Parts: sequence; structure tokens; C-alpha cells
Amino acid sequence: MQVTSVGHAGFHIQTAAGSILCDPWVNPAYFASWVPFPDNSELDWKTLGDCDYLYVSHLHRDHFDAAHLAEYINKDAIVLLPDYPVPDLQRELEALGFHKFIETTDSTKHRIRGGEIVDSQAPRQAGDLDIMIIALRAPADGPIGDSGLIVDDGETVVFNMNDARPIDLDVITEEFGRVDIHLLQYSGAIWYPMVYDIPKRTKSNFGAQKRQRGMDRARAFIEAVDATWVVPSAGPPVFLDDELRYLNDDHDDPGNIFPDQVTFLDQMREHGTDTGEKHRGLMMIPGSTASLTGAELHELSHPIAPDEIFGDKAAYIEKMAQKFAPIIAADKATWAPAEGEPLLSPLRDKFEPIMKQSDLICDGIGYPVGLVMGDETVVLDFPNRVVREREEGDGKYRYGFRIAKELVRTVLRDDEPDWVNTIFLSTRFTTWRIGGYNEFLYTFFKCLTDERIAYADGWFAEAHDDTAVIEKDGWEIQRRCPHLKADLTKFGVVEGDKLTCNLHGWQWDLPSGRCLTSKGHELRSTKLDH
Repeated sequence: MQVTSVGHAGFHIQTAAGSILCDPWVNPAYFASWVPFPDNSELDWKTLGDCDYLYVSHLHRDHFDAAHLAEYINKDAIVLLPDYPVPDLQRELEALGFHKFIETTDSTKHRIRGGEIVDSQAPRQAGDLDIMIIALRAPADGPIGDSGLIVDDGETVVFNMNDARPIDLDVITEEFGRVDIHLLQYSGAIWYPMVYDIPKRTKSNFGAQKRQRGMDRARAFIEAVDATWVVPSAGPPVFLDDELRYLNDDHDDPGNIFPDQVTFLDQMREHGTDTGEKHRGLMMIPGSTASLTGAELHELSHPIAPDEIFGDKAAYIEKMAQKFAPIIAADKATWAPAEGEPLLSPLRDKFEPIMKQSDLICDGIGYPVGLVMGDETVVLDFPNRVVREREEGDGKYRYGFRIAKELVRTVLRDDEPDWVNTIFLSTRFTTWRIGGYNEFLYTFFKCLTDERIAYADGWFAEAHDDTAVIEKDGWEIQRRCPHLKADLTKFGVVEGDKLTCNLHGWQWDLPSGRCLTSKGHELRSTKLDH
């Protein structure tokens, strides 16, 4: 097997049964804020795109690059499709011309022979390919979904986890026995805490915690998967627009949430994750190829020496900024103009029908939210399910967003179903909150279609089995995290009277069971006497 990095979360996996291209992303994303790092624009995309299979993990625009897929990727490629609750990903790919799909079943091993699924219990033949896609279905995962891909060509097993956060990893061992090479995210991919109205020192402290939690979580996944080789990938992006350049981790800021591959490989060594026999970290840049047979790495080749990138990272980013300046300018030229009719009416048309379908989510938000757009403030009054003008008695909203009018007009013009995957990930906004993070609010902004909001409301309403308990550092606690049901045996960390679930960084006060991160989500916990 040959595994070639094509940038960010993208990989080209060459097997005797054909090639699989995963998550090819090249064009700036999220209002031209994010660009793949290191630069992957000069790879031989015509050759890479002539693949047998295509796997797009989810619809985040640093994984789903519509323009690139349309121009470079073979439309006869067979798409390996995750088992998602709403068919948005398939619809988007069909609109680009893809027409061959293998619809997988979540966390089920499928045997592919000649481009079709066959009985996985039948004797294996030369050219067979075993695959499994672990589909995450919680509203917090991607825009209604994220996924990871396991591929077994009969000799080598690769787990492309990209930036998914699977809850049950035991199914991989049960079905494949081992993983030889593990590709996973380790760096930030969020707007917190940079866009929040908080003091600079506080923001830096929160950023340092976020930075470390992300790397701690990645190391927990590495130890759980127990692969021989590990490739840190799926981040970080680079920010090349002048107003966003401060977000890059190129100026020794301990509060920067975007550490690079060098930093994480150092972390693996420092924390004992890289043992010398297992979990050996591999540096891969766009164009790097690892040739493996099982756990044996025959060769790792790079198109250029990685030190040419990371030796003087700031200089490399400056060179990229000059190259991409006209591309970013062209993207900005496609945005809607700031001037136009007042935004109250189109926002009312967009949001009120969704509010009226989502009692559980609106009640979970529980208060009015302010949208400040230049000289215009619009209130999303979730308790009353209406969008209205600011009223004299409103006071300061518990949650509010300041967003440039041109960004709001652009997502309205495009009938965008997901503001999180557009405006918020761009970091081209600011926000404030009084109190904890509100998961229901960000779920609402991801689910601006009838299908999505119906699924999300039902997901929150669905009962989960929380009866199992574990003992951890002197406490008896429920085994499954109240947030997204992660196994706290693996992801729970107890420090004094506080529990942190490293899957998403949520925290609880153990004596009371109160969630310290968001409203609701109480934890069952009891102090043990012994």
C-alpha cells in the first residue's frame, strides 16, 4: 500500500484493488479565511483525480471542495458514502456529476470486489478491498455528520480518522485486528476563543487550554487505536488574509490553538505516546508518500525537505500570502454587497420557519440572541419563536454576534443551510456570551433546513442508555459522557473534583454533577469511600 498526503486531511491511498482519494481540499474556504498548509496547489491533481474511489468524509469545506471536485476528480469514480441521517452529502456530489455510489452501513465492514459490495464472509480473493466507514451522526459532528474510513487491502490496514471523533473504537479491532497506519487531526479547527469579547490575557489562557486539550485528545485516540505508525494531519490551516494573519502559529504564542505537525510530533515524544516500537510519528507534507506492507514501512519520501517549510515558518507563510493574494481578492469579489434592504425581513423568512419546527432546540437555547450587523440589530427571540427588532427593555443579550452585513447577505443569497460551516469557521466575526457555551444555539445555526432541524430536534429528544457506571480516581461516574456519549473510561480525566472529557473538552463538577461547559448535560457521579 502507498499512502500519499495531498494536504490537510487529504490522502491518496494506492492499493492493488485500486486507488482511493480522500478529502481533496485546495481552494480557500470559509470566506477565503482558511487555506491548506503547507501549500498543495501545485500537486499533479490531474493524475491524483483519476482515482477509482472517492471518499469525502463530510461537508465541511476543508474536506468538501466543490470547485476542485468539479474540475479535477474523475466523475466515474465510485464514491464511498458514509451512512448519514440526511442525504445532503450525496446530493452535493450528484450535483457535481458523480453518479456511482457505494452506500455503506455505519461501522460495518464491507468487502468490495470489482467496484461492488460482496459477501464479506466469502473467501478473500486477490484484488478484494475491505472497508469500513464509522459515521458520526450527532448534530455537533460536522454539518449533520462526520466520519472516518478504514481500508484493508489484505496486507495493510489504514485508519483515516481525519477530524472525526469516534466514540466506539473497539469495532475496528474486532473487525480488522490491527491498524498499521493512523491518520488523524491534532490541531484546532474552531473559532474559540479568538473571536470572543474577553480580556487579552484571559483569551490567551483559554487558548492555551484549548491547544493542549486538542493534543491530549489526539494522544488518547492514538493510544486507543494502537497503530504502529501515526500521521498528524487534518490541520492546521493557514490564514493568509492580512486581517487574519495573527491566527497563525508562527510567533511563539502559547495561546495559539493551531499547533503544527512539528509541535505535535514533539508532544508525542514528550508524553511517551511515541514509544519507539509503536505509535511512531511520521511527518508528511503534501506529496509525501509512505510505502508499507503491514506494519513494515519500506520508504517515506518527501517532495521537499520539511525543514524548508518549518525551519522558517513565518517566511513560508509570507510567500504563500503573496501567491494567494489575488485568489483571496477574487473570492471577496463574489461576496454580496453590504448595502441593500434592511436585514430583518430576509432573516425572519430564513429563521422563523425553522424556529417553529424545533421546540426542544429553541427551549434549549432559552433566551433572545442578538445579531449586530453594522447599524442594524436583529433579535432571534427563541422563547417566542420570532425574529424581531431590538426592543427597549431587551438589555444586553446573553449571547450575541457581530457580523459584517456582506457576510450575512452572502449566506442569505446562497440559501446557506449552515452558518457554522461558513461565517463562524471563517473567524470573520466577533461574539460575546454571559454564562456557558450553548450547544443548542450552534446546532440551530447548523440546521437551517427542514430535514436538518427535524433530525437534530429528534436526536436531542431520543433517550440514551446511561445506566453503565465506571470507577475512576476515587469516583463512581456514568460511563457515557452526557454530551455526545464518549466512553469516559478512555476519554475521562479526573483532576481533583473536576472531570474533563477529552473528546470535546467538556467539563463537570463531580460533587454536584453540574456541567461547567454548557447548560444542562448533568453527570451522575458519587465519591467513593475507599
